[in-house]
Amino acid sequence: MIDVTGDSERAELAGPSGRLGPQARQENWDRLGSEHFDVVVIGGGVVGTGAALDAVTRGLRVALVEARDFAAGTSSRSSKLFHGGLRYLEQFEFGLVREALHERELMLTRIAPHLVKPVSFLYPLKHRWWERPYTATGLLMYDTMGGARSVPGQKHLTRAGALRLFPGLRHDALIGGVRYYDAQADDARHTLTVARTAAHYGAVVRSSTQVIAFLREADRITGVRIRDVETGAEQDVTADVVVNATGVWTDEMQRLAGTRGRFRVRASKGVHIVVPRDRIAAESGLILRTEKSVLFVIPWRNHWIIGTTDTDWNFDLAHPAATKADIDYILEHVNAVLATPLTHDDIEGVYAGLRPLLAGESEQSSKLSREHAVARPAPGMVAIAGGKYTTYRIMAKDAIDAAREDLRGWIRPSITDKVPLLGADGYHALVNQVDRLAEEHGVHPHRLRHLLDRYGSLVHEVLALAEGRPELLQPIPGAADYLRVEVVYAVTHEAALHVSDVLTRRTRISIEYPHRGLESSEAVARLMAETLGWDDETIAREVDVYRKRVEAERASQSEPDDQAADDARSAAPEFRPGVAEPVV
Repeated sequence: MIDVTGDSERAELAGPSGRLGPQARQENWDRLGSEHFDVVVIGGGVVGTGAALDAVTRGLRVALVEARDFAAGTSSRSSKLFHGGLRYLEQFEFGLVREALHERELMLTRIAPHLVKPVSFLYPLKHRWWERPYTATGLLMYDTMGGARSVPGQKHLTRAGALRLFPGLRHDALIGGVRYYDAQADDARHTLTVARTAAHYGAVVRSSTQVIAFLREADRITGVRIRDVETGAEQDVTADVVVNATGVWTDEMQRLAGTRGRFRVRASKGVHIVVPRDRIAAESGLILRTEKSVLFVIPWRNHWIIGTTDTDWNFDLAHPAATKADIDYILEHVNAVLATPLTHDDIEGVYAGLRPLLAGESEQSSKLSREHAVARPAPGMVAIAGGKYTTYRIMAKDAIDAAREDLRGWIRPSITDKVPLLGADGYHALVNQVDRLAEEHGVHPHRLRHLLDRYGSLVHEVLALAEGRPELLQPIPGAADYLRVEVVYAVTHEAALHVSDVLTRRTRISIEYPHRGLESSEAVARLMAETLGWDDETIAREVDVYRKRVEAERASQSEPDDQAADDARSAAPEFRPGVAEPVV
């Protein structure tokens, strides 16, 4: 075990800001094959990166490997909320709600104030006499269960007051309303920042690195065999304990390890649509009850995110596909309350994600528990699954706590509730200095605020790449909200290896523009080529694969059912064809 805070060699490798560029990628491959680790984490979603951060800040030697890209699965396809889960109160999951609200507060105030922001919602009331006191009681619990809070409490509104807040609602859709607050974040950027923070403290963090086998000594797991899916190279990584944090792939990974899982994971598909902000006249988000669950209308920059569905998914885990039926379901329910209905032509983007729910007796996935579970299926192995994005830090803590049995010596307690993510320190001061900083760097103050809310105090690193290259401070073609320098930074610091990594996760161009990134793909590829050394043939291939991916997704969204949608989506080539899927 080591004290990572004093390890200058590790700091130089990752860079002062957890830099994950091409050089670090090669050096980390060498380290994976030559060093012994206390903990190897499989999975680059928010729980896996959280587990790596938890372990390394306890002083452990840590490695994390991800077969595709960081947040490539569930952790880039959520509702993008840090919330307690209002509906879980009705399911009497008070412990989960209390825990989630506490985590929301930590994110807003200490851990990630640059990434996690308050967001308000209108809860429309439809029934006289009983619904307002019933809702007020629930929201009072919601306001107080998490302890200290940095967002306003509930505010009751008449029908006129509710319509002033949300004039886009039909007058007959409510008799009044209640405004309450939660928080939101760009889930992919948050997950990436957790990964980089783990690297900053000394963890070996590497994407495009798939576990293809487990190492054993008798009945004990002693490490993993990995493959670099970009080059095909393979090697062994030894560890005292392996943490399986692969979400919907949990069962598959357990089978690969030859262990009998203590729980099963069930994939529930959630679909969201994205529409322009001007299509709905409102100053707040909206939460609606449906016959199955709830539907959110969530403010998202110049857009609205509307979702979600909640249905079983039994097909390709890497590329869940939205169907026409999914989109029609969302439109039907939101249009029931909107004065000006939305149409398919209003939709800018669509995305589908899979929730890794713990399998239970109920056949309705929306009623399955969002509690998480930790198990030790074999000596030297820990599995973590279930839960919700908001409680990732608690899940990570519990996973590393469970690993103690396989670790040598005394293990320090978790401290991640005290560890700000990269970019958090100094963020508030920079917000107060926006005008001066904008003038220094030659960008508009509005643009600098946007960058601060994506990178926090790391904004200086981003803008430094444009010194002497003023063209990098121009917008990406077809995506006016993002600068060209962000593409370069994605490659030099954020481990982006393919065009899809940038268009889908480092930025959200793929869902925020009607062209779904097609008008930006060539410019992005050429900017990436400068650092990654791509020739014209590679650039053309990257652009072509992205185009076929968009075409396949659009085709799937016109299909009537999951089977047909999966067939259509599966027709697209892979950016990472070296990934074995499934691995067993």
